[in-house]
Formats: sequence, C-alpha cells, structure tokens
Amino acid sequence: MKINIQNNHFRLACSGVSYWEEQKALLVADVHLGKISHFRKYGSAVPQSAIQTNFDRLDEAVTEFQPQKIIFLGDLFHSALNAEWNLFENWLQKQQAEIILIAGNHDIISPIHYEELGVKIHQELQIGNFRLTHHPEEKESYFNICGHIHPGYRLVGLAKQHLKLKCFFRSKNQLILPAFGEFTGAFLMKPEEEDQVFVCAQSEVIRVN
Repeated sequence: MKINIQNNHFRLACSGVSYWEEQKALLVADVHLGKISHFRKYGSAVPQSAIQTNFDRLDEAVTEFQPQKIIFLGDLFHSALNAEWNLFENWLQKQQAEIILIAGNHDIISPIHYEELGVKIHQELQIGNFRLTHHPEEKESYFNICGHIHPGYRLVGLAKQHLKLKCFFRSKNQLILPAFGEFTGAFLMKPEEEDQVFVCAQSEVIRVN
C-alpha cells in the first residue's frame, strides 16, 4: 500500500513499517526489544523463540526496502539492559544504513550505550514539513509522524465475528504507525469521518476507513 502525504510517498507494510521513498528512510515504531526477556524473567509464559522474531522481521523489512536510513520512532528497547541488547548489537553490526532513534518513554537506557554503537538519538526530528516524534504531537505547519499509541482497529463480519488488527492511523496532519514489536498489544482507534485507517492483514495492508 502506497500513500501520498504532502507530495511525499510512503509505502505501508504488513509488518507495521513505513518506507519513505523521498528520504530512502525506513520508519519503525515501538519495537520494544527486551520486553520478551523482561516478561520471561518475571514468569510470563512467553516462548524464547519469540525473541528472534523481532530481529527476523527487521531483517525482512531492510531486505525489502534497502533503506539508507532506519528511523526508530521511540520505544526501541522496552526496559533496562538485558540479554536482548547483545542481539541488538549483533543486528546493528550487519546494517549499512544510518540508524536514528527518536527517544520514547521506554527508552531508559543511557544514550551513551547507543552512541557507542553509532546510533544517533533525537527527542524529535524535523525533515522539511514533517515532524517525527514518539508521542503524537501536532504542531502548526508540520505533518506529524509518530508511534506510542499502538493503534489497532476492530473489523466486524456479517456474522458479528470480530477481528482485531494493528493499523496505520492517518488524520489530517498526522500518521501514527502501529507497534512493530511482538506482544505489544493494540489500542482500538475510533476514527472520525476524515480519518483513514489502514489495517495490517496477513499478506497486505488494506484501507478500511
């Protein structure tokens, strides 16, 4: 699915990433690396194999779009340093793209650790008329691209069956990306008439509103 925002072109992928063609940038929100290890530490029955899934899906997105920049829109790492940090280091060593992190509320790891790995950290990033943040923050004269909300949408079938899917949520001056990470959940959005909802189905992104 490709959408046009202020004469810029964004490709929306089922994984929840968006590729900004003009900037050759892969946008990724709310990966929450370390969350699975954190849950397992405190007894949650989350399979160990799920940890690698996030990295496999990131690799698939990089292979598909071949970005020059990878911009994480906050909450890259869920908590304090744990075993998944080593996996993140190994993943970074394979990347040729510039890596940028816009700090989110879960990004409590010292910036020093990221800087040592060559990751650039910003509180927000302005590119032309676009303003990239973690929290949704509309600002006059800018189109906001963000994460944090973990947007989702409930589809209702003819037999009243329900299916909850993560989604891209576009309003007049804002695009909220879905959470990329495994086991991150989704917050059901209630679109207004002019809003657009693009759900992440199994094999394609579909506009439903």
